[in-house]
Amino acid sequence: MDFQSLTAKLLRHKITEILRPHRFQWSAKRMHHFKNLVHTLRSTSPADSDTMEYKMIGPEHSDQVIEHLRHNFFADEPLNKAAGLCQNGSSCAELEDHCAEAIHHRMSVMAVDVKDAGTCKIAGVVLNGILKPDDTAKALEKLDSSGDAHFRKIFEMLHRHNLKHNLFEHFDVESMFDVRILSVDSSYRGQGIANELVKRSVAVARKNGFRLMKADATGIFSQKIFRSNGFEVFSEQPYCKYTDENGKVILPVEAPHIKMQLLYKAICGDEQDDNAKTH
Repeated sequence: MDFQSLTAKLLRHKITEILRPHRFQWSAKRMHHFKNLVHTLRSTSPADSDTMEYKMIGPEHSDQVIEHLRHNFFADEPLNKAAGLCQNGSSCAELEDHCAEAIHHRMSVMAVDVKDAGTCKIAGVVLNGILKPDDTAKALEKLDSSGDAHFRKIFEMLHRHNLKHNLFEHFDVESMFDVRILSVDSSYRGQGIANELVKRSVAVARKNGFRLMKADATGIFSQKIFRSNGFEVFSEQPYCKYTDENGKVILPVEAPHIKMQLLYKAICGDEQDDNAKTH
């Protein structure tokens, strides 16, 4: 019996055990017990099982990675959905160029499921890039020539927020490790893959001598993952307060996603010092 089947069987057994004596009357104590059980089962899922391999992404993987993103991140990411940028499986030239640029930096990681002999499937990716002080201003200027209004709407908010809340000035660094996209295939979610991808990105950043990592986390789930890996909130942009001149919300993001968070993580030479802040 594989892990997922065993987990499902155990979960059904425990639910019955919890509910039967109380005829579906959930006490606070038993609700707490049930939530802890679900959390434990999820946290012990096989993010690094025998069939899951984590590899660095190179230019030779671009087509596979983009195809994964078309069916997952492009359609599911909260801002993309709010702006109507992409439909599931469809392409978006400017967003794909944004991804290809990150891949070119050779700092990205993918999770690959190799359980079927001779075949492999991308279960998740984290696209990382190198960010320099003038890059965001140049990217914002480049948006003026963009022919995709939906793409402009998203990245104008992100770029302007980063320029207003300037990590380069605050931490006095010459470059940053930029975690740009975190995506997990819908059939692999809840197995700890995103958490492992972020953890491995921290290792890549440290190995390459970066002092600071940053991420624009647009959804509640990615925000929790980053914070669990030692990232701290530098600034926030509530979506309901990002409005046009008439007071209309520009990006009506669906709940439970209510804000974008600019997060950072200071990197020191020793793994034990990861939570130390740079001054």
